[in-house]
Amino acid sequence: MSTASLLLDPTLRRLILATALGLMLLEYGIGRLAHRETHDWRESVASFGVALGQNVLRAVEAGILAVPFAFLYKHRLFDFEQSGPLALAGLFVGSEFMYYWQHRASHRIRWMWATHAVHHSTTRLNLTAAIRLGWTGNISGNFLFFLPLAWIGFHPFAIVTMLGINLLYQFFIHSDFAPKLGALEWILNTPSHHRVHHACNEACLDKNYGGILIVFDRLFGTFAERPTDQPLRFGLVGGAPSFNPIRIALGEWIAMLADAWEAHGAGAKLRALFGPPGG
Repeated sequence: MSTASLLLDPTLRRLILATALGLMLLEYGIGRLAHRETHDWRESVASFGVALGQNVLRAVEAGILAVPFAFLYKHRLFDFEQSGPLALAGLFVGSEFMYYWQHRASHRIRWMWATHAVHHSTTRLNLTAAIRLGWTGNISGNFLFFLPLAWIGFHPFAIVTMLGINLLYQFFIHSDFAPKLGALEWILNTPSHHRVHHACNEACLDKNYGGILIVFDRLFGTFAERPTDQPLRFGLVGGAPSFNPIRIALGEWIAMLADAWEAHGAGAKLRALFGPPGG
């Protein structure tokens, strides 16, 4: 069985879901025993609501998204053995590179931030926050960043699998209890790095975009260590927390489109849609 088929296997998916739920409960229990306010139950319930909507939409959109990937793969530049170690290493590094730029763009282009803001709307960073993902990623154009991988010659199923591994890895780095990982902190995106990414402290904004690797942040100047002189705060800058999944998923879209409607002139409207958030 191929890696892609294994990832899509219903039994494995149920096992992953059960494990994720078990770890969420374990994290909550440890927090209670340690007398730490790691969770707001209303926020966690809202995250499950957002996750349910996102998974329904993802299933509906899968067939549509397959078309551009299949087209580019049919007209690929190179033919090579997909399961060879060099091909797998190339796909891993390539997908991480593309993910870095997609994630960075999602923070700097408001059209994309309208989707990604959903993930940053939690005021408590824990494993339930990991499943709070926007419903409108394909409208924002997230998939466009990964199309070149299919054109190079990587099979669409292999690309989806590698991005699935990326997403699965990132589930674990949302925990507030994971320790620092020593020398691996130089290479991997770790819980300590990802806490900085989610923080709304001024020194932490738009930092640590990596998926599994942190090396591209170090290379392109977007890496930051945790501030030592202040506690980390989470949530959207200037945003009011909501426990309504629909408002969480669509609130930034409504605000962005309202700003574009009220802006005077084509240039101002385009800046409201495609300029940086808060710009």
